[in-house]
Amino acid sequence: MKIGFYTSTFNDRPIEETLDFAVKAGFDAIELDAGSHIKTPERVANVVEQARNRGLFVSSIALFGGQLDPDAVRQAEFRRLTAEFAMAIGQAKVPLFVLFGGYDPGLSEDGNYESFAAHGQELLAATTESGPDFALENWPGPDNRFIAVTPLGWQRIFDSIPDKRFGIEFDPSHLLRLGIDPYAALNGVHERVKMLHAKDAAIDRDRLQSVGYHGAGWWRYCLPGSGLLDWPRFLRQARQLGLDGTLSIEHEDADFGWPGGDLSARETGESRALTFLRGTLRDL
Repeated sequence: MKIGFYTSTFNDRPIEETLDFAVKAGFDAIELDAGSHIKTPERVANVVEQARNRGLFVSSIALFGGQLDPDAVRQAEFRRLTAEFAMAIGQAKVPLFVLFGGYDPGLSEDGNYESFAAHGQELLAATTESGPDFALENWPGPDNRFIAVTPLGWQRIFDSIPDKRFGIEFDPSHLLRLGIDPYAALNGVHERVKMLHAKDAAIDRDRLQSVGYHGAGWWRYCLPGSGLLDWPRFLRQARQLGLDGTLSIEHEDADFGWPGGDLSARETGESRALTFLRGTLRDL
């Protein structure tokens, strides 16, 4: 299993510097953030080449932003940009394009799923010759309203988009804070998992008792091994299910400089996560 990281943690730093750090720290792979490190579809080939020239496997490219923007003009423009990125990513032979669902409060829940499914089908149809595969990350969004972030939501999407080129980027940290068993969830959806995100979540039980699920400050994202997830169990399960591709660290731990804090702290966080995951995989 290759280990990489999602470059959004260094979204204030040049891509060349971020790639050089990945090599120096000993990473195998990289997940490129389109918005901060590629900018436009025309730059995909160049940035991917820079990574590959350094010996890094480009596992995926992620385009942050909801595909269900409630503003019709913005939604149409973002979907057009998404389609252009999809073509460029396929031409660059990057295997996976990661998207975020979003939510349009002007539509019913059924309407949101129908709108995204139609968009997903269009992306698949437009890239039949070149690929890539597509995946939704299961981030619930800033208001916890994004579609397709739970086992039920995934099934709704897969029923509407049966093509197995479309799946999810599975991040267990989101499930932990939603009260969903990540191990059972992975078993139920493994055939459509395109990549695993390595991020953990910690819960302050005393704070939760004081404020309840709708309160603030009772959970936080953290580095792998610093939260609730049993990583040996999770990674052993992933291997048994045949998920032995890339494990991509998404560093969002405020104890290590995120977001946009001390650069050396952020780098230390990435390196600690790499050491922990590599050791865990070795000991399975």
